[in-house]
Amino acid sequence: MTSVIQVAAPVSLPIYNSEQTFPVQNIYCVGRNYADHALEMGHDPDREPPFFFMKPSYALLADGGELMYPPLSSDVHHEVELVVALGQGGTNIPVSEAANYVFGYGVGLDLTRRDLQAEAKNLSRPWDAAKVFKHSAPCSKIVPKDGPLLDAGNIQLFVNGDQRQQGNINQMIWKIPEIISSLSTLFPLQAGDLVFTGTPAGVGPIVPGDNLLALVENVGALNVSVLASQSCR
Repeated sequence: MTSVIQVAAPVSLPIYNSEQTFPVQNIYCVGRNYADHALEMGHDPDREPPFFFMKPSYALLADGGELMYPPLSSDVHHEVELVVALGQGGTNIPVSEAANYVFGYGVGLDLTRRDLQAEAKNLSRPWDAAKVFKHSAPCSKIVPKDGPLLDAGNIQLFVNGDQRQQGNINQMIWKIPEIISSLSTLFPLQAGDLVFTGTPAGVGPIVPGDNLLALVENVGALNVSVLASQSCR
């Protein structure tokens, strides 16, 4: 049976040192998962239950890509994050088994239209429009997991060569197994899902002409350039 319409091909990311690609299904993001970032956003950094939001696959932008500055905003912020790529799915996954679901890792950016987010919060409305726009989730090549789960490593972001963010993934409030387990109680996780695990302090604005370099130790690098809206078709 043929489909009544044609749809875009699935989005995939390159796999480090491989001719194969990683097909992406859903993109989940963890909010306020570093204590210093929770504080800078005006929240209590204690271990409140994790909360999540989602981005569509069109939010992805591969390493070396060009980001069109999104419309309807004049205050877009960078958030560097460790990305966890799932190799299998499930529900109600125990913390003790969560490592078995991890295929590998990437370096990601959760980009946010901060002005739209603030407006939505003030009106007690969902802030999907702040988080969801084309290329709002750049991600590097996926590096397959080799051994135990990552539990430490420097995470950094540079804008035009100047360091903006610096932290260590051992500072995450909720660790990778806890994130996967908690997510799986809310959503039916699938092979190909990406999980953006939160950002350290230092988030700030980007503008057209900026070059972003995101780094996670033992994972890799992500380079993205920002274009003015009218310069991209």
